[in-house]
Amino acid sequence: MDAAISSHLRSFPRAAWTYIRRAPGTYVWLAILLVTTVVAKHLSPDVLHAVLGNRSTNLHHLAEDPVRVLIASAFWLAGGGWITYFIVYNIFHVPAERWLGTLRWLCVVVIAHVGATYISEGALYAAIRHGRAPASAVDTLDIGVSYGLAGVVAILTYRIAAPWRYLYLAGSLAFFAVPLFVHLTFTAIGHFAAVLIGLCCYPLTRARTGTWSPADTVRRLRRAHGDP
Repeated sequence: MDAAISSHLRSFPRAAWTYIRRAPGTYVWLAILLVTTVVAKHLSPDVLHAVLGNRSTNLHHLAEDPVRVLIASAFWLAGGGWITYFIVYNIFHVPAERWLGTLRWLCVVVIAHVGATYISEGALYAAIRHGRAPASAVDTLDIGVSYGLAGVVAILTYRIAAPWRYLYLAGSLAFFAVPLFVHLTFTAIGHFAAVLIGLCCYPLTRARTGTWSPADTVRRLRRAHGDP
C-alpha cells in the first residue's frame, strides 16, 4: 500500500504538468490573474481603485485608448477570489481550449470580450443620452474576465451531445438572462451579449470532431467501479 501511494505521489507532478500543457492559454491567463490578484491585495483601497480605473473599459477609455484597456481589463478580477476562478476556468476554459485548440479558443474569448464590452457600454451610452444614467457613468469601473468566460460557456454547447446539449443551452441562457429582468445593468447586458456572441462563434467549431455525453461518462464510471 505504501509503495502504491509513493508511486502515485511521484507521478503526480508529471500528470499535473501533462494536464496543464494541454490548455496552455488558460493556465498562462490564470498565472497572470494570480499575480495581479496578489498585487491588488497589497494595494490600499484608493490606489487599487486608481489602478483598476486606469484599466477600465468604460466609455471614456474606449473613446481614447480602446486597445490598451480592452487588453489590460482582462487581466484583473472584478470580484471573487482567484481560487473561484481557478475552479471555473478548469470547468469551462480548459475543456474548451482542448477541444477547439488554443488559437480558436482565444478567438472566442477575444470576440466575446470585445464584442460584449462594446454592446454593454453602448447600452450605457444610450442610457446616459436618454437621462436614465448619470453623465458620470462614462467613468464607471468595468474590468474583469466574465465576458470572455460567458462566451466560452456558450460555445461549449456545441461540444455536448444531444439531447444534453439543449438542456445545457437552456440553463446557460436562463442563468445569464435572469439578471436582465431582476436587476438590469450594463454588465448584465454584456454577459447575455457575450453568450449570444459565443453561440455565433459556431463556425470555429466546424473542424472539431467528437461530442461529450454525460450519460456515456456515467456509464464508463459505473463500469470502472464494477457496477452493471
